[in-house]
Formats: sequence, structure tokens, C-alpha cells
Amino acid sequence: MRTAILSDIHGNLEALEAVLKDIESQNVDRIICLGDVIGYGPNPRECLDLVMQMSVCVIGNHDYGAVNDPEGFSASAERAIFWTRQQIEQSENPDDARRRILFLLKLPRIHSQDGLLFVHGSIRDPINEYVFPDDVFNRRKMEKLFGMIQTFCFQGHTHTPGIFTPDYQFLSPDSFNYRYRLTEPKAMINVGSVGQPRDEDWRSCYAIFDPPFLEYRRIEYDVDATAEKIFQIPELDRFLGERLFRGN
Repeated sequence: MRTAILSDIHGNLEALEAVLKDIESQNVDRIICLGDVIGYGPNPRECLDLVMQMSVCVIGNHDYGAVNDPEGFSASAERAIFWTRQQIEQSENPDDARRRILFLLKLPRIHSQDGLLFVHGSIRDPINEYVFPDDVFNRRKMEKLFGMIQTFCFQGHTHTPGIFTPDYQFLSPDSFNYRYRLTEPKAMINVGSVGQPRDEDWRSCYAIFDPPFLEYRRIEYDVDATAEKIFQIPELDRFLGERLFRGN
């Protein structure tokens, strides 16, 4: 089964629409979202509506914070999630508001299918744990995480795409020209971010898994339009728009 896997949309409608347009040309069988559909960005309702049409979505920490109390958020992230919650709750049509809230409340922490795992953060803490590239030097953490997976675990949360191998290496997409043959018995695979990349590349990132191959795709979108929307919303800090141009 050919699967498009995306994560960390963060209310960036222009980025999501560009990625979905690219996915349409890739002949995929299903689309799986690894959470953080909302938070930071100016179009939470529209992004939720598009993700609700996908095959699977798991919950991210910003999705969780929108319908619960946000935990561990920075001041700007907390302001953004409270604004996001207000946008969802105050939809023009009450039925739409209930539908979106119910969708968020029902999102699973982990999705398991065909021997594969899909989470937002990590298999140990699906909502909140970050697995950063330099965690390969934390052997204890790596041993614990790899001990909890059987084959491949797809994740997001750090907004940094790449593959963690069982010999404790992190392979960035640039290192294998964006297409990789998964010969390892297991791996943790970060698919990057659609709406707020943080690997010094402003373009949206997502992955296509067509066993045994994994392909990363970078997609340009109208970043000026998204940033301008953010600049016009007082509750969203200006730097949330500025960082989109830098990809960090």
C-alpha cells in the first residue's frame, strides 16, 4: 500500500493545500496525518476540515491543547492555542463547531496498522516526547525507544525530517537524495512538517512510504499569504509568520 504521511500542519492552509495537490499526482492509496493539525497558524477550521477527510489522524500536543489545558507550552504557543480554541468553538455554524471538537476529542494517541506504528511524538509518549536528531547520542533513550517498536514507527513533532536507524544514526533526507530503501529491521521515521518546517528549508515536507522505499517530498507554497494572515491576528505573535520564511 502506497501511503502519504504528513504531520505538523499547524493551521497553515496554503501549505496543506499545496501538499494535497502534490499528493493527488502521486497515486497514493491513503493519507495519514501525525497530528498538530492546528496551533500557530491562521486557518485551524479549514485545516481540520481537510484532515477529517484523510484515512487516519493521530493527536498531537497542539490538538490536545485545543480541547484540554495546554501543558508545557511557551507563552506565544499558549496564546495561539487559546485563540485557536476560540476559532473552533465560535464557528458560524454550531454543527460545524461540534463536528470539529468531536473529531479532536476522538483522535487516538497511536495508530497501528500492517505492523507499522504512527504517533505524533514518540512511541513512549505519543503526544509530548520529542526525538531530536542529536538524541542519537543518548544511547539509553534510543535503546528504550527502539525496544518498544517492532518494525517502523512514523512520527513528527520536531518538524525535522529524517530516519533514526537501529545503529543509532540519524539520516537527513539530503544525505540520501530524498529516496531511501528501508533495509533495516526497524526504524523511527520523522516525516517533517507541512506547515512550519524547522530544518532551515521553508518548503513543506511530507513522506510517501511505498515498501520498501521511503520518499521525502518538498513542496513550495504561498508563504507570503500565510505570513500576512498571521501578522493581521493580534493573538498570533509576529515571529510565527516570520519564521516561515526561514524554515526554523
